[in-house]
Amino acid sequence: MSQFDVTVIGSGPGGYVAAIRAAQLGFKTAIIEKYPTLGGTCLNVGCIPSKALLDSSEHFEKAKHEFADYGIIINEPKVDLAKMIERKNGVVEQTTKGINFLMDKNKITVFEGLGSFESATQIKVTKNDGSSEIIDSKYTIIATGSKPSSLPFINLDKERIITSTEALNLKEIPKHLVVIGGGVIGLELGSVYLRLGSQVTVVEFMDKIIPGMDGSLSKELQKVLRKQGMKFELSTAVSAVERNGDSVKVTAKNKKGEEVNFEGDYVLVSVGRRPYTDGLGLEKAGVELDERGRVKTNDHLQTNVSNIYAIGDVIKGAMLAHKAEEEGTLVAEILAGQKPHINYNLIPGVVYTWPEVAGVGKTEEQLKEEGVAYKVGNFPMRALGRSRASGDTDGFVKIIADEKTDEVLGFHMIGARAADLVAEGVIAMEFRASAEDIARSSHAHPTYAEAVKEAALDATGKRSIHM
Repeated sequence: MSQFDVTVIGSGPGGYVAAIRAAQLGFKTAIIEKYPTLGGTCLNVGCIPSKALLDSSEHFEKAKHEFADYGIIINEPKVDLAKMIERKNGVVEQTTKGINFLMDKNKITVFEGLGSFESATQIKVTKNDGSSEIIDSKYTIIATGSKPSSLPFINLDKERIITSTEALNLKEIPKHLVVIGGGVIGLELGSVYLRLGSQVTVVEFMDKIIPGMDGSLSKELQKVLRKQGMKFELSTAVSAVERNGDSVKVTAKNKKGEEVNFEGDYVLVSVGRRPYTDGLGLEKAGVELDERGRVKTNDHLQTNVSNIYAIGDVIKGAMLAHKAEEEGTLVAEILAGQKPHINYNLIPGVVYTWPEVAGVGKTEEQLKEEGVAYKVGNFPMRALGRSRASGDTDGFVKIIADEKTDEVLGFHMIGARAADLVAEGVIAMEFRASAEDIARSSHAHPTYAEAVKEAALDATGKRSIHM
Protein backbone atom coordinates (compact mmCIF):
# COMPACT_ATOMS: atom_id res chain seq x y z
CA MET A 1 0.00 0.00 0.00
CA SER A 2 1.36 3.40 -1.03
CA GLN A 3 1.69 5.84 1.86
CA PHE A 4 1.56 9.63 1.72
CA ASP A 5 1.74 12.52 4.14
CA VAL A 6 -0.92 14.52 2.26
CA THR A 7 -3.46 13.34 -0.31
CA VAL A 8 -5.67 15.78 -2.18
CA ILE A 9 -8.92 14.55 -3.74
CA GLY A 10 -9.69 16.80 -6.71
CA SER A 11 -7.30 18.68 -8.98
CA GLY A 12 -9.06 22.01 -9.53
CA PRO A 13 -7.42 25.31 -8.59
CA GLY A 14 -7.85 24.58 -4.89
CA GLY A 15 -6.67 21.00 -5.12
CA TYR A 16 -3.62 21.37 -7.31
CA VAL A 17 -2.45 24.50 -5.45
CA ALA A 18 -2.85 22.65 -2.13
CA ALA A 19 -0.81 19.75 -3.50
CA ILE A 20 1.96 22.01 -4.81
CA ARG A 21 2.21 23.97 -1.56
CA ALA A 22 2.24 20.77 0.48
CA ALA A 23 5.05 19.38 -1.69
CA GLN A 24 6.98 22.64 -1.37
CA LEU A 25 6.75 22.29 2.41
CA GLY A 26 8.30 18.84 2.33
CA PHE A 27 5.25 16.57 2.47
CA LYS A 28 5.09 13.41 0.38
CA THR A 29 2.03 14.35 -1.63
CA ALA A 30 -0.52 12.65 -3.87
CA ILE A 31 -3.46 14.00 -5.85
CA ILE A 32 -6.46 12.02 -7.07
CA GLU A 33 -8.50 13.09 -10.11
CA LYS A 34 -11.32 11.07 -11.64
CA TYR A 35 -11.16 12.79 -15.04
CA PRO A 36 -8.34 12.19 -17.56
CA THR A 37 -7.16 15.81 -17.38
CA LEU A 38 -6.16 17.81 -14.33
CA GLY A 39 -7.49 21.27 -13.50
CA GLY A 40 -11.06 20.60 -12.40
CA THR A 41 -14.06 22.65 -13.51
CA CYS A 42 -12.11 25.91 -13.78
CA LEU A 43 -9.55 24.78 -16.33
CA ASN A 44 -11.69 22.27 -18.25
CA VAL A 45 -15.28 23.53 -18.34
CA GLY A 46 -15.30 26.81 -16.41
CA CYS A 47 -13.07 29.84 -16.03
CA ILE A 48 -10.51 29.20 -18.76
CA PRO A 49 -12.70 27.96 -21.66
CA SER A 50 -15.38 30.56 -21.00
CA LYS A 51 -12.81 33.36 -21.09
CA ALA A 52 -11.39 31.96 -24.34
CA LEU A 53 -14.86 32.13 -25.92
CA LEU A 54 -15.53 35.54 -24.41
CA ASP A 55 -12.34 36.86 -26.01
CA SER A 56 -13.15 35.29 -29.39
CA SER A 57 -16.67 36.73 -29.38
CA GLU A 58 -15.39 40.14 -28.29
CA HIS A 59 -12.95 40.23 -31.21
CA PHE A 60 -15.83 39.43 -33.57
CA GLU A 61 -18.02 42.09 -31.97
CA LYS A 62 -15.35 44.72 -32.47
CA ALA A 63 -14.63 43.63 -36.03
CA LYS A 64 -18.32 43.75 -36.94
CA HIS A 65 -19.39 46.92 -35.18
CA GLU A 66 -16.37 49.01 -34.16
CA PHE A 67 -13.42 48.58 -36.55
CA ALA A 68 -14.77 51.16 -39.00
CA ASP A 69 -14.75 53.77 -36.22
CA TYR A 70 -11.02 53.12 -35.81
CA GLY A 71 -10.38 53.52 -39.52
CA ILE A 72 -10.12 49.80 -40.17
CA ILE A 73 -12.20 48.77 -43.17
CA ILE A 74 -12.71 45.04 -43.68
CA ASN A 75 -15.15 42.79 -45.47
CA GLU A 76 -18.16 41.70 -43.44
CA PRO A 77 -16.72 39.33 -40.80
CA LYS A 78 -18.24 35.89 -40.37
CA VAL A 79 -18.29 33.55 -37.39
CA ASP A 80 -16.62 30.15 -37.58
CA LEU A 81 -18.01 28.69 -34.36
CA ALA A 82 -16.18 25.39 -34.83
CA LYS A 83 -12.88 27.27 -35.09
CA MET A 84 -13.70 29.26 -31.94
CA ILE A 85 -14.44 26.01 -30.09
CA GLU A 86 -11.22 24.49 -31.48
CA ARG A 87 -9.19 27.46 -30.22
CA LYS A 88 -10.92 27.24 -26.84
CA ASN A 89 -10.07 23.54 -26.63
CA GLY A 90 -6.45 24.32 -27.49
CA VAL A 91 -6.24 26.87 -24.67
CA VAL A 92 -7.71 24.30 -22.26
CA GLU A 93 -5.28 21.59 -23.40
CA GLN A 94 -2.27 23.86 -23.05
CA THR A 95 -3.37 24.95 -19.58
CA THR A 96 -4.10 21.46 -18.26
CA LYS A 97 -0.77 20.20 -19.59
CA GLY A 98 0.81 22.99 -17.57
CA ILE A 99 -0.69 21.43 -14.42
CA ASN A 100 0.81 18.06 -15.38
CA PHE A 101 4.20 19.77 -15.64
CA LEU A 102 3.78 21.30 -12.19
CA MET A 103 2.88 17.91 -10.70
CA ASP A 104 6.06 16.39 -12.16
CA LYS A 105 8.18 19.38 -11.13
CA ASN A 106 7.02 19.10 -7.52
CA LYS A 107 7.24 15.27 -7.44
CA ILE A 108 3.52 14.87 -6.72
CA THR A 109 2.08 11.41 -7.40
CA VAL A 110 -1.03 11.61 -9.59
CA PHE A 111 -3.74 8.95 -9.40
CA GLU A 112 -6.38 8.90 -12.14
CA GLY A 113 -9.63 7.53 -10.79
CA LEU A 114 -12.46 8.13 -8.33
CA GLY A 115 -11.17 8.72 -4.81
CA SER A 116 -13.36 7.51 -1.96
CA PHE A 117 -12.72 7.01 1.73
CA GLU A 118 -12.43 3.51 3.15
CA SER A 119 -11.58 5.01 6.55
CA ALA A 120 -10.23 8.27 7.90
CA THR A 121 -6.73 7.37 6.70
CA GLN A 122 -7.31 5.03 3.76
CA ILE A 123 -8.54 6.11 0.33
CA LYS A 124 -9.65 3.81 -2.46
CA VAL A 125 -8.85 4.88 -6.03
CA THR A 126 -11.21 3.26 -8.54
CA LYS A 127 -9.88 3.56 -12.07
CA ASN A 128 -11.88 3.82 -15.27
CA ASP A 129 -11.15 0.20 -16.17
CA GLY A 130 -12.75 -0.95 -12.92
CA SER A 131 -9.51 -1.83 -11.14
CA SER A 132 -8.72 -0.18 -7.83
CA GLU A 133 -6.03 0.34 -5.25
CA ILE A 134 -5.95 1.67 -1.71
CA ILE A 135 -3.52 4.28 -0.48
CA ASP A 136 -2.79 5.38 3.06
CA SER A 137 -2.62 9.06 3.92
CA LYS A 138 -1.81 10.84 7.16
CA TYR A 139 -3.79 13.91 6.04
CA THR A 140 -6.42 14.30 3.34
CA ILE A 141 -7.71 17.48 1.71
CA ILE A 142 -11.13 17.27 0.04
CA ALA A 143 -11.18 19.55 -3.00
CA THR A 144 -13.90 18.05 -5.16
CA GLY A 145 -15.51 21.34 -6.17
CA SER A 146 -19.04 21.82 -7.45
CA LYS A 147 -21.42 20.96 -10.27
CA PRO A 148 -24.12 23.08 -11.98
CA SER A 149 -27.40 23.21 -10.07
CA SER A 150 -30.80 22.93 -11.65
CA LEU A 151 -34.43 23.28 -10.64
CA PRO A 152 -36.34 20.14 -9.61
CA PHE A 153 -38.84 20.37 -12.47
CA ILE A 154 -36.24 20.86 -15.21
CA ASN A 155 -35.03 17.91 -17.26
CA LEU A 156 -31.52 18.76 -18.41
CA ASP A 157 -31.25 16.87 -21.70
CA LYS A 158 -27.85 18.53 -22.35
CA GLU A 159 -28.86 19.08 -25.98
CA ARG A 160 -31.39 21.93 -25.96
CA ILE A 161 -31.81 22.35 -22.21
CA ILE A 162 -28.23 22.82 -21.16
CA THR A 163 -25.81 23.87 -18.42
CA SER A 164 -22.66 25.95 -18.73
CA THR A 165 -20.70 22.79 -19.61
CA GLU A 166 -22.69 22.16 -22.80
CA ALA A 167 -22.82 25.87 -23.64
CA LEU A 168 -19.06 25.78 -24.14
CA ASN A 169 -19.36 23.22 -26.95
CA LEU A 170 -22.42 24.07 -29.03
CA LYS A 171 -22.35 23.08 -32.69
CA GLU A 172 -24.41 26.07 -33.78
CA ILE A 173 -25.15 29.63 -32.70
CA PRO A 174 -28.57 29.73 -31.01
CA LYS A 175 -31.24 31.81 -32.68
CA HIS A 176 -32.77 32.60 -29.29
CA LEU A 177 -30.96 31.62 -26.10
CA VAL A 178 -33.08 31.85 -22.97
CA VAL A 179 -30.88 32.09 -19.88
CA ILE A 180 -32.46 31.11 -16.57
CA GLY A 181 -30.48 33.01 -13.95
CA GLY A 182 -28.92 36.48 -14.02
CA GLY A 183 -25.72 35.61 -12.18
CA VAL A 184 -22.12 35.62 -13.36
CA ILE A 185 -22.12 32.44 -15.45
CA GLY A 186 -25.39 33.15 -17.24
CA LEU A 187 -24.40 36.70 -18.13
CA GLU A 188 -20.94 35.70 -19.35
CA LEU A 189 -22.15 32.89 -21.61
CA GLY A 190 -25.15 34.96 -22.63
CA SER A 191 -22.70 37.68 -23.72
CA VAL A 192 -20.74 35.19 -25.84
CA TYR A 193 -23.75 34.21 -27.93
CA LEU A 194 -25.25 37.71 -27.96
CA ARG A 195 -22.09 38.94 -29.69
CA LEU A 196 -22.21 36.06 -32.15
CA GLY A 197 -25.73 36.97 -33.22
CA SER A 198 -28.13 35.22 -30.86
CA GLN A 199 -31.15 36.85 -29.33
CA VAL A 200 -30.59 36.46 -25.57
CA THR A 201 -33.27 36.74 -22.89
CA VAL A 202 -32.29 36.51 -19.22
CA VAL A 203 -35.01 35.36 -16.82
CA GLU A 204 -34.10 36.13 -13.20
CA PHE A 205 -36.04 35.37 -10.01
CA MET A 206 -34.54 38.31 -8.11
CA ASP A 207 -35.26 41.96 -8.87
CA LYS A 208 -31.72 42.57 -10.14
CA ILE A 209 -28.86 40.80 -11.89
CA ILE A 210 -25.57 39.85 -10.14
CA PRO A 211 -27.45 40.15 -6.82
CA GLY A 212 -24.38 39.49 -4.66
CA MET A 213 -22.50 42.54 -5.90
CA ASP A 214 -22.94 46.23 -5.12
CA GLY A 215 -26.32 47.47 -6.34
CA SER A 216 -24.80 50.25 -8.43
CA LEU A 217 -22.85 47.66 -10.45
CA SER A 218 -26.00 45.65 -11.04
CA LYS A 219 -27.86 48.69 -12.41
CA GLU A 220 -25.00 49.79 -14.63
CA LEU A 221 -24.31 46.32 -16.03
CA GLN A 222 -27.96 45.79 -16.86
CA LYS A 223 -28.05 49.17 -18.62
CA VAL A 224 -24.93 48.36 -20.65
CA LEU A 225 -26.03 44.84 -21.57
CA ARG A 226 -29.49 46.07 -22.55
CA LYS A 227 -27.80 48.62 -24.82
CA GLN A 228 -25.89 45.71 -26.37
CA GLY A 229 -29.18 43.94 -27.08
CA MET A 230 -29.67 41.58 -24.15
CA LYS A 231 -33.22 41.37 -22.78
CA PHE A 232 -34.10 41.01 -19.11
CA GLU A 233 -37.14 39.63 -17.30
CA LEU A 234 -36.53 40.32 -13.61
CA SER A 235 -38.64 39.29 -10.61
CA THR A 236 -39.78 36.39 -12.75
CA ALA A 237 -40.10 32.86 -11.34
CA VAL A 238 -39.69 29.97 -13.78
CA SER A 239 -42.22 27.16 -13.23
CA ALA A 240 -41.72 24.87 -16.23
CA VAL A 241 -39.30 24.15 -19.08
CA GLU A 242 -40.56 21.96 -21.92
CA ARG A 243 -38.84 20.84 -25.09
CA ASN A 244 -40.66 20.15 -28.32
CA GLY A 245 -38.23 19.13 -31.03
CA ASP A 246 -35.81 21.96 -31.60
CA SER A 247 -37.87 24.42 -29.58
CA VAL A 248 -37.90 24.94 -25.82
CA LYS A 249 -40.63 26.80 -23.95
CA VAL A 250 -40.03 28.41 -20.57
CA THR A 251 -43.11 29.14 -18.48
CA ALA A 252 -42.84 31.63 -15.62
CA LYS A 253 -44.74 34.11 -13.45
CA ASN A 254 -43.77 37.77 -13.49
CA LYS A 255 -43.88 40.16 -10.54
CA LYS A 256 -47.56 40.88 -11.23
CA GLY A 257 -48.37 37.18 -10.86
CA GLU A 258 -49.13 36.84 -14.57
CA GLU A 259 -48.04 33.78 -16.52
CA VAL A 260 -45.47 34.57 -19.20
CA ASN A 261 -43.79 32.35 -21.78
CA PHE A 262 -40.45 32.50 -23.55
CA GLU A 263 -39.57 30.31 -26.51
CA GLY A 264 -36.07 29.64 -27.74
CA ASP A 265 -34.07 26.97 -29.50
CA TYR A 266 -31.77 26.64 -26.47
CA VAL A 267 -32.26 27.20 -22.75
CA LEU A 268 -29.23 27.69 -20.51
CA VAL A 269 -29.97 26.78 -16.90
CA SER A 270 -27.66 28.92 -14.80
CA VAL A 271 -29.11 28.95 -11.30
CA GLY A 272 -25.91 28.39 -9.34
CA ARG A 273 -23.77 25.43 -8.42
CA ARG A 274 -23.90 22.71 -5.76
CA PRO A 275 -21.04 21.16 -3.77
CA TYR A 276 -19.92 17.89 -5.31
CA THR A 277 -19.46 15.07 -2.80
CA ASP A 278 -20.93 12.19 -4.82
CA GLY A 279 -19.05 8.92 -4.40
CA LEU A 280 -16.61 10.28 -1.80
CA GLY A 281 -17.66 7.78 0.88
CA LEU A 282 -17.64 10.47 3.54
CA GLU A 283 -19.74 8.28 5.83
CA LYS A 284 -16.92 5.72 6.01
CA ALA A 285 -14.55 8.40 7.27
CA GLY A 286 -17.19 9.96 9.52
CA VAL A 287 -17.05 13.37 7.81
CA GLU A 288 -20.14 15.51 8.40
CA LEU A 289 -22.06 17.67 5.92
CA ASP A 290 -24.13 20.77 6.71
CA GLU A 291 -27.77 21.34 5.81
CA ARG A 292 -26.81 22.50 2.30
CA GLY A 293 -24.71 19.45 1.51
CA ARG A 294 -21.38 21.21 2.06
CA VAL A 295 -18.53 19.65 4.01
CA LYS A 296 -18.53 21.19 7.49
CA THR A 297 -15.25 22.78 8.55
CA ASN A 298 -13.90 24.96 11.34
CA ASP A 299 -11.94 28.20 10.91
CA HIS A 300 -8.86 26.16 9.96
CA LEU A 301 -10.85 24.29 7.28
CA GLN A 302 -10.59 21.12 9.35
CA THR A 303 -13.57 18.77 9.29
CA ASN A 304 -14.94 17.00 12.35
CA VAL A 305 -12.37 14.28 11.57
CA SER A 306 -9.08 15.81 12.71
CA ASN A 307 -6.84 14.64 9.86
CA ILE A 308 -9.28 15.52 7.06
CA TYR A 309 -9.64 19.05 5.67
CA ALA A 310 -11.81 20.54 2.93
CA ILE A 311 -11.46 23.58 0.66
CA GLY A 312 -13.09 25.42 -2.23
CA ASP A 313 -16.59 25.01 -3.62
CA VAL A 314 -17.28 21.95 -1.49
CA ILE A 315 -17.36 24.07 1.69
CA LYS A 316 -19.15 27.27 2.67
CA GLY A 317 -18.34 30.59 1.05
CA ALA A 318 -18.09 32.01 -2.43
CA MET A 319 -17.53 29.48 -5.21
CA LEU A 320 -14.47 31.15 -6.72
CA ALA A 321 -11.27 29.60 -8.05
CA HIS A 322 -9.03 32.15 -6.32
CA LYS A 323 -10.82 31.59 -3.00
CA ALA A 324 -10.09 27.86 -3.35
CA GLU A 325 -6.44 28.56 -4.13
CA GLU A 326 -6.03 30.64 -0.99
CA GLU A 327 -7.66 27.89 1.07
CA GLY A 328 -5.44 25.20 -0.45
CA THR A 329 -2.35 27.19 0.50
CA LEU A 330 -3.73 27.86 3.98
CA VAL A 331 -4.35 24.16 4.77
CA ALA A 332 -0.91 23.08 3.54
CA GLU A 333 0.75 25.74 5.69
CA ILE A 334 -1.35 24.83 8.74
CA LEU A 335 -0.22 21.21 8.36
CA ALA A 336 3.37 22.49 8.31
CA GLY A 337 2.84 24.30 11.63
CA GLN A 338 2.55 27.78 10.18
CA LYS A 339 -0.14 30.32 11.07
CA PRO A 340 -1.61 31.62 7.80
CA HIS A 341 -4.89 33.50 7.52
CA ILE A 342 -7.47 34.47 4.90
CA ASN A 343 -9.51 37.65 5.00
CA TYR A 344 -12.66 36.45 3.26
CA ASN A 345 -13.95 40.01 3.02
CA LEU A 346 -11.13 40.69 0.58
CA ILE A 347 -11.79 37.91 -1.91
CA PRO A 348 -12.73 39.82 -5.09
CA GLY A 349 -15.62 38.93 -7.36
CA VAL A 350 -15.49 39.44 -11.11
CA VAL A 351 -17.91 39.24 -14.05
CA TYR A 352 -16.12 38.87 -17.39
CA THR A 353 -18.67 40.60 -19.58
CA TRP A 354 -17.50 43.65 -21.50
CA PRO A 355 -17.16 45.97 -19.81
CA GLU A 356 -15.92 43.82 -16.95
CA VAL A 357 -17.38 44.11 -13.47
CA ALA A 358 -15.41 43.66 -10.26
CA GLY A 359 -15.81 44.31 -6.57
CA VAL A 360 -14.16 43.62 -3.24
CA GLY A 361 -14.94 44.50 0.35
CA LYS A 362 -18.26 45.75 1.63
CA THR A 363 -21.09 46.77 -0.65
CA GLU A 364 -23.08 49.90 0.07
CA GLU A 365 -26.08 47.71 0.91
CA GLN A 366 -24.08 45.75 3.49
CA LEU A 367 -22.78 48.89 5.19
CA LYS A 368 -26.29 50.32 5.43
CA GLU A 369 -27.50 47.09 6.98
CA GLU A 370 -24.61 47.11 9.46
CA GLY A 371 -25.21 50.75 10.37
CA VAL A 372 -21.70 51.86 9.40
CA ALA A 373 -21.24 55.54 8.57
CA TYR A 374 -19.51 55.81 5.20
CA LYS A 375 -18.76 58.14 2.32
CA VAL A 376 -18.61 57.37 -1.39
CA GLY A 377 -16.35 58.51 -4.20
CA ASN A 378 -17.30 57.93 -7.84
CA PHE A 379 -15.62 58.56 -11.16
CA PRO A 380 -17.02 57.73 -14.63
CA MET A 381 -14.82 55.95 -17.16
CA ARG A 382 -16.03 58.34 -19.90
CA ALA A 383 -14.03 61.14 -18.27
CA LEU A 384 -10.73 59.30 -18.84
CA GLY A 385 -8.51 60.07 -21.81
CA ARG A 386 -7.48 56.38 -21.97
CA SER A 387 -11.11 55.27 -22.13
CA ARG A 388 -11.93 57.70 -24.90
CA ALA A 389 -8.84 56.59 -26.83
CA SER A 390 -9.88 52.93 -26.70
CA GLY A 391 -13.60 53.56 -27.04
CA ASP A 392 -14.36 51.91 -23.69
CA THR A 393 -16.31 54.66 -21.99
CA ASP A 394 -18.99 52.67 -20.16
CA GLY A 395 -18.80 52.24 -16.41
CA PHE A 396 -17.30 53.85 -13.33
CA VAL A 397 -15.16 53.30 -10.24
CA LYS A 398 -16.78 53.53 -6.81
CA ILE A 399 -14.78 53.67 -3.60
CA ILE A 400 -16.50 53.46 -0.22
CA ALA A 401 -14.58 54.73 2.81
CA ASP A 402 -15.27 55.02 6.51
CA GLU A 403 -16.76 58.45 7.21
CA LYS A 404 -14.50 59.14 10.20
CA THR A 405 -11.25 57.26 9.52
CA ASP A 406 -11.24 57.39 5.70
CA GLU A 407 -10.28 53.67 5.63
CA VAL A 408 -11.35 52.04 2.36
CA LEU A 409 -14.21 49.63 3.07
CA GLY A 410 -15.35 48.74 -0.44
CA PHE A 411 -14.01 48.97 -3.97
CA HIS A 412 -16.40 48.44 -6.89
CA MET A 413 -16.01 49.07 -10.59
CA ILE A 414 -17.40 48.39 -14.03
CA GLY A 415 -15.21 49.20 -16.99
CA ALA A 416 -12.37 48.08 -19.21
CA ARG A 417 -9.95 45.75 -17.37
CA ALA A 418 -11.87 45.93 -14.11
CA ALA A 419 -10.88 42.31 -13.46
CA ASP A 420 -7.25 43.37 -13.28
CA LEU A 421 -7.75 46.73 -11.60
CA VAL A 422 -9.70 45.28 -8.67
CA ALA A 423 -6.36 43.99 -7.34
CA GLU A 424 -5.48 47.59 -6.51
CA GLY A 425 -8.45 47.67 -4.18
CA VAL A 426 -7.52 44.32 -2.63
CA ILE A 427 -3.98 45.47 -1.87
CA ALA A 428 -5.14 48.82 -0.51
CA MET A 429 -7.63 47.14 1.82
CA GLU A 430 -5.17 44.44 2.92
CA PHE A 431 -2.94 47.26 4.17
CA ARG A 432 -5.97 49.14 5.53
CA ALA A 433 -5.26 52.11 3.31
CA SER A 434 -7.34 55.27 3.39
CA ALA A 435 -8.96 56.83 0.35
CA GLU A 436 -6.39 59.60 0.70
CA ASP A 437 -3.56 57.03 0.51
CA ILE A 438 -4.83 55.94 -2.89
CA ALA A 439 -5.51 59.52 -3.98
CA ARG A 440 -1.93 60.58 -3.18
CA SER A 441 -0.39 57.60 -5.02
CA SER A 442 0.80 58.42 -8.52
CA HIS A 443 -1.07 56.62 -11.29
CA ALA A 444 0.43 56.51 -14.79
CA HIS A 445 -1.23 58.58 -17.48
CA PRO A 446 -3.09 57.70 -19.61
CA THR A 447 -4.44 54.52 -17.98
CA TYR A 448 -7.75 53.07 -16.87
CA ALA A 449 -6.27 52.98 -13.35
CA GLU A 450 -6.49 56.76 -13.16
CA ALA A 451 -10.20 56.30 -12.54
CA VAL A 452 -9.26 54.63 -9.25
CA LYS A 453 -7.22 57.65 -8.17
CA GLU A 454 -10.01 60.02 -9.22
CA ALA A 455 -12.66 58.03 -7.32
CA ALA A 456 -10.41 58.11 -4.24
CA LEU A 457 -10.00 61.87 -4.62
CA ASP A 458 -13.77 62.16 -4.81
CA ALA A 459 -14.15 60.10 -1.64
CA THR A 460 -11.74 62.34 0.28
CA GLY A 461 -13.78 65.47 -0.28
CA LYS A 462 -15.42 65.76 -3.68
CA ARG A 463 -12.26 67.07 -5.30
CA SER A 464 -11.65 64.82 -8.28
CA ILE A 465 -9.58 66.66 -10.88
CA HIS A 466 -11.17 65.59 -14.13
CA MET A 467 -14.86 65.93 -13.22
